[in-house]
Amino acid sequence: MTLQLRQIALVAERLEPVLQDFEAVFGLARCFVDPGVGVFGLENTLMPVGRNFFEVVAPVKPGTAGGRYLERRKGDGGYMVITQTATLAELEDVRRQAGEAGVRVAWESSRPGWTLIQLHPGDLRTTFLDVEWDAAGDLAGPWPPAGGTGWEASVRQDLVVDFTAVELQADDPAGAARLWSAVTGAPVQVEAGVPWVRLNNAGLRFVPAADGRGPGLSAVDLKVRDPAQIVARARARGLPAIEDRVEVCGVRFHLTRA
Repeated sequence: MTLQLRQIALVAERLEPVLQDFEAVFGLARCFVDPGVGVFGLENTLMPVGRNFFEVVAPVKPGTAGGRYLERRKGDGGYMVITQTATLAELEDVRRQAGEAGVRVAWESSRPGWTLIQLHPGDLRTTFLDVEWDAAGDLAGPWPPAGGTGWEASVRQDLVVDFTAVELQADDPAGAARLWSAVTGAPVQVEAGVPWVRLNNAGLRFVPAADGRGPGLSAVDLKVRDPAQIVARARARGLPAIEDRVEVCGVRFHLTRA
């Protein structure tokens, strides 16, 4: 199965300050605002990183799923792993495998040429998994959540080349890895005692929930031009930063030189 990590969503109490952090620290540019997320009581903005995307969402009214997630995880943080399949049949395979593993579909939508399902974060023991199919079938091309096309003009790779991994923390990392493996069809690989599930272009790393925030999306690995420059930019913003790691929107970003 081809499952591409196409987008990483983060949730924030306030949207604009986090977007400014992403621009200042990582040199990324905004490319799209989706008015459709308003039905969930959210606002959002997307930023391309290579041919993939970061999304930041924030609640604009009380009682939203995003707001409850902020409360449960004690502030800003990772929200959703968003993937793309090459075919609609592969998306339906994920749906079937999720059902067999006892993972519910929390939300789904379909229109001509585009289908998506979002799998329940509680059932997955970590965070949301969103799986989408687009009729163009180009894993580096048109992307409906970013408006389809037009986002290409906003790609900035002077500092950040791409993301290479997502860290998911869980009460039982090995068990969570086996569950995600069953859902995605990708095998578990153990490296230096740490379980991984490898997608087409990036890895999912499973670690213990040891920071007091409970299960969730805790970190992202980035391939960057100059880690020291990003660390300096984060410190200038007053954000936590050490030699090869910065923290933005409650998420740790591990920096590896391209």
